[in-house]
Amino acid sequence: MHMPEKLQPGPLAGQISFFAPVSLFFFFFLIFIITTMRNIDLHPMNYFFLAAAFFAFHLLLAYLVDHVSIHLSFIICSLVSIFLVISYLRLVVNMRFALLEAGGAQFVYLVLFSYAFFFEGFTGLAVTIGAIVTLFVVMQLTARLSWAEKFSGRRVGATSADGR
Repeated sequence: MHMPEKLQPGPLAGQISFFAPVSLFFFFFLIFIITTMRNIDLHPMNYFFLAAAFFAFHLLLAYLVDHVSIHLSFIICSLVSIFLVISYLRLVVNMRFALLEAGGAQFVYLVLFSYAFFFEGFTGLAVTIGAIVTLFVVMQLTARLSWAEKFSGRRVGATSADGR
């Protein structure tokens, strides 16, 4: 018979932090797709600050779990990181983008992704399902998007003023 074990916060926080780049990749991927579709220009420095705000979750979690319960630590760290991203992007882009697109993406790819580690044995499955759902949604949203037009800086088939 296998008895339930108490959740060990240190190793769990370490595991969540170890996979932080994976969740950041998913977050940046979705932000890139959204900004490309909506013609929002984010500079690489904007992405740097977003990454720093994203990793604030993991850094704070690593230290906070030693002082309060893992669940309370997780909630506090989630709120802090999401607040940093939303408060920054509301100034860079606008409140709607910051709250809905970026805040929603961060909730999914930081909070839910990290929370999957609480379910031992199901983390890989949860992350795989999340990746497949993300792929499906992005494929559906971008299927009719002209990538050549988006990345050329001008419309396909359009000519410049000098006829080129």
